[in-house]
Amino acid sequence: MDATDAARERLTAALVLTGTEDRVAFRKLYDLTAAKLFGICLRICGERQGAEDVLAEVYLTVWRRAGAFEPGRSSPITWLAAIARNRAIDWRRARGSRPTAPLADAPDVADPAPLASELLEAAGEAARLHGCLAGLEERQRATISTAFFDGVTYAELADRQAVPLGTVKSWVRRGLQALKRCLQA
Repeated sequence: MDATDAARERLTAALVLTGTEDRVAFRKLYDLTAAKLFGICLRICGERQGAEDVLAEVYLTVWRRAGAFEPGRSSPITWLAAIARNRAIDWRRARGSRPTAPLADAPDVADPAPLASELLEAAGEAARLHGCLAGLEERQRATISTAFFDGVTYAELADRQAVPLGTVKSWVRRGLQALKRCLQA
């Protein structure tokens, strides 16, 4: 058995005996744990006087509830630390002493992501656009999609399809007019 196991056994024994209202065991328990539990209380309370008051409440609670400690369920220091933590949090809540800054001093932390309503609206518009595109003639749909979504110029489209430039421009113009009518409907 190493030193850590031996310390845990001493602490467990002191806590179990405290559950039988053994004052000597309670004093030993206090001596073994007061520094650690005070540190927990001080960290949460943020002030020495408050931490001392909370620590007194912690040991009153331990005296009353030590009989409920079950050595097989948790380590004694974990059980004690949970009591200290909970009491200190209760103390903070009761005092309402959380440091706050005026709302005017709050940094601007706007979320750059679009709002859900904007995303839904955009999705609806995209669905309408794709529906209208599907209603175009195949040549118009392919030409518009390639020109606007792939960034291909009219001249490149004319070369790829081996048609005059004016023809490509006419397909795009008539297709855009049909899209406009469809989207306005």
